[in-house]
Amino acid sequence: MKLSTRSCYGTRLMLDLAHYYDEGFVQIGNIAKRHNISAKYLEQLIALLKRANLVKSARGPRGGHKLAKHPDDITMGEIVDVLENGINLSRCVDNPAMCNKSDLCQTRDVWHVATRALYDKLNSIKLSEMIE
Repeated sequence: MKLSTRSCYGTRLMLDLAHYYDEGFVQIGNIAKRHNISAKYLEQLIALLKRANLVKSARGPRGGHKLAKHPDDITMGEIVDVLENGINLSRCVDNPAMCNKSDLCQTRDVWHVATRALYDKLNSIKLSEMIE
């Protein structure tokens, strides 16, 4: 499994917001400069994260974006799940009907266990731990 650019850049975005959590709203242009990522691309990621209630935004001269919850209350698993639209090592893990052999497949259980282990690990890592 390989994470998409959305997850790589999105987690960096969220870590940046966590770093500045106590300072209020952060402008997307500043994040883009700090991480050398297109501001337009970051706006797309912000939209996904806002829909998931992980980020909130404000307009105006003091506006920008900030975490919707404290960094202690957001895990890497939540972020990656939103940005990847779910994680599965094999498509049949969540949708066994897509494969006519899923009832007899000896490897499907392995992919299910491995996917669960990945989620468990990502969900055990809080943003606050990443910025310490």
